[in-house]
Amino acid sequence: MNYRTQFRVLIATAALFVNLGGTFGQKIFKEWPLGSEPNVIGPYVANHYVASNFDNFGSSEPPTSITYPEVLTWYGALQLAKVTGDKALAEKLALRFEPLVAQAHHMMPAPDMMEHSVFGAIPLELYLQTNQNRYLDIGKPFADQQWDLPEGPKPEQQVLAGRGLSWQSRMMLEDMFLFSLVQTQAFRATGTKEYINRAATELTVYIDALQQPTGLFNQANDVPIYWSRGNGWAAASMALILNYLPAENPNRAHILDCYKKMMGALKQYMTPDYKWGQIIDDEKSWTENSGSAMFTYALVMGVKRKWLEDEAYGTLARNAWMAIVKGLNEAGDLKDVCEETKKKNDPNYYLNREKVTGSLVGQAPVLWTAALLLDK
Repeated sequence: MNYRTQFRVLIATAALFVNLGGTFGQKIFKEWPLGSEPNVIGPYVANHYVASNFDNFGSSEPPTSITYPEVLTWYGALQLAKVTGDKALAEKLALRFEPLVAQAHHMMPAPDMMEHSVFGAIPLELYLQTNQNRYLDIGKPFADQQWDLPEGPKPEQQVLAGRGLSWQSRMMLEDMFLFSLVQTQAFRATGTKEYINRAATELTVYIDALQQPTGLFNQANDVPIYWSRGNGWAAASMALILNYLPAENPNRAHILDCYKKMMGALKQYMTPDYKWGQIIDDEKSWTENSGSAMFTYALVMGVKRKWLEDEAYGTLARNAWMAIVKGLNEAGDLKDVCEETKKKNDPNYYLNREKVTGSLVGQAPVLWTAALLLDK
């Protein structure tokens, strides 16, 4: 039986075990049914990614620069290689960076907006794993320039900077994860608290603007719709920041309260198949896997870090992971992921979005969660 066939059998078998999570007690993330093991799923998805070309939002045309879904998936694969000690995978992921330094330097995005600046997370992670200063020299400016005003700034950019915020701020939910990741990476790489402190300040502003009394997040100030992946960015950003934010940070308690409020809402709106709808509070929604995978990451983080009670959330998080695994096809691509989506104040716009398979915005949180589950 070849590895791909074996993987198909494992995935099919996992469906038989989704409801058994509550029987494992303290071993909630330690023992897994056949076909749902993070140490099988994670490497399979990561090696599938590293064997691929640079992605251009699913287009057949090659990208002109590295896209943010590429960065988030690459980061997840690097995290997985680190926690598993997979030196071969780590080497392949590092080699993936080399053309950007040599003949394809133009593929590095300019740090001129949120979706581009997050690129710095990759060289910063490579620095953390290799201790090679050349990676730090490439990655750190991406974090710095999110707060350093560009030459000839626009008035609105000056206003943002005057509030202590990034001039790249757009008050869009995906920003919450993008700036949180690169600033957290800069903090981890340098030990300079300014990076994570300013990210926490920024995150608090986004939370206060977009989180609703339900605990869920509007897609934008002018779009009162609880879109799955948009809320996924919010959930994942709070989990990521809280994992590294020092206890003395003045925003920590507020972010933690808002995180717990959101996790409570997700518990309420989870579907019978342990996922979440394209519009979370709309019963007509189809279940959407990228947002569901991000929620799974946030829930697993909360249970592992003891922010959430094991009894209330442990089995929920476990079942959510096994449900996501069921959404992988035999190639290791996540199915039923909402296509790239802008914002619109119309529920039907979201409900009628196309479902795609293998989008990196779905692959990425599968890798983050697998790495987190395997992390000691």
